[in-house]
Amino acid sequence: MPSSSTQDFLEIDQIREGLLVMKNKSLRAVMMVSSLNFALKSDDEQSAIISQFQEFLNSLDFTCQIVVQSRKLNITGYLDKIKDLVTKQENELLRSQTQAYHDFVQNLVSAGTIMSKSFYVVIPFTLLAAEAKTSPLDILKSAKIPSLTEEAFQRCKSQLWQRMEFVALGLRRCGLQAIPLTTPELIELFWSLHHPQQAEVGYYPEIPPELSQ
Repeated sequence: MPSSSTQDFLEIDQIREGLLVMKNKSLRAVMMVSSLNFALKSDDEQSAIISQFQEFLNSLDFTCQIVVQSRKLNITGYLDKIKDLVTKQENELLRSQTQAYHDFVQNLVSAGTIMSKSFYVVIPFTLLAAEAKTSPLDILKSAKIPSLTEEAFQRCKSQLWQRMEFVALGLRRCGLQAIPLTTPELIELFWSLHHPQQAEVGYYPEIPPELSQ
């Protein structure tokens, strides 16, 4: 039986210039979106946000995916810094108080699972969508994966960025900020999805310089 790797089960072919290139040569952009405390808004503000978000959804002429990621909050680095302050503190009273604070935070976290949430919007673009001469019937008839040349990639990238700007503008009207992820950020995101335990303690692999563009 031939050996297989994780890459064989992923639909992602490569991550290039801040975009996901899928195995069928379509592209995906991932934008990280800020959050807001909807419950603290007044009734009028809540109604305005809902109305703006509804208008944003109705204005889309392309599909997009909203992803919510929940992860255990990692404060290992924060606790290590406090522990370091304890060892360097020369004043006995301050050292005792700092240690008490360290123990309090550690017990607070260990008593229950504290989760952090991240919000993303995934925006697609296909090579066939960039070809004006290609009809939907031609797309259905064609079973071949199109060739993604450098020229075609740059053309698709330009049009995908236009979609991203449109999404960012629509979300900004709702009081949200949307920022596209870079290549290293995309690598870390997908690595953490497949290695959640390591990601929870703040471990990430070293990214080669050629992939950090």
